[in-house]
Amino acid sequence: MNKRIKIILILLTLSVTLSFMSDTYSRYVVDTTSNVEVSFAKWQILLNETDITNNTTSSVNISPTIEKSENVKDNTIAPSSKGYFDIVVDPTNVEVSFNYKVTIDILNENLPDILISKYAILDDTYEEGNTITTTNITENEITGTMTFDNNTENFQFKPYTIRVYFEWFEGTNEEQDDIKDTEIGKDAALNNTKLQIKADITFEQKI
Repeated sequence: MNKRIKIILILLTLSVTLSFMSDTYSRYVVDTTSNVEVSFAKWQILLNETDITNNTTSSVNISPTIEKSENVKDNTIAPSSKGYFDIVVDPTNVEVSFNYKVTIDILNENLPDILISKYAILDDTYEEGNTITTTNITENEITGTMTFDNNTENFQFKPYTIRVYFEWFEGTNEEQDDIKDTEIGKDAALNNTKLQIKADITFEQKI
């Protein structure tokens, strides 16, 4: 990679589209000779501290973090840059097992070398600097299941974070060509191009 090319100034924005099941706190009541009251299981999910439960589509702001490099200006990206963004899920008011799926797309067709590379699930005890176990992402999709534990007294889900990593990939195929990277970078800087990443996030009760 030509390290003398001018640093590419690309500001990062992420739009997040969310879809999920509806919330209920209502009670099922049957009135015969006596009242039968059964509470519905709670279903309320917060995403980055925003309650997404009652809307079919929402936007949630996510701030990316660019890993520091001595050769690249802070909070910008250039060939070899890496970064991540966090999706913080708070299911403490959920009383059913559920599946989640995150589908991630790079919206900039002219930036083929920006890749979604891996992800990590961080529990509520994680502190920055702790060791992180990552999983490679295939087809830009993350899936998982959170299981409600009826065998634990007063069980309650705890918040967790889906950390998604991206990078300016330096590979060997024709898309990762130094000359092309230089031209793409110069054009992006000249036109103040913004890297746009969309994450579609779905939560669904497990039956």
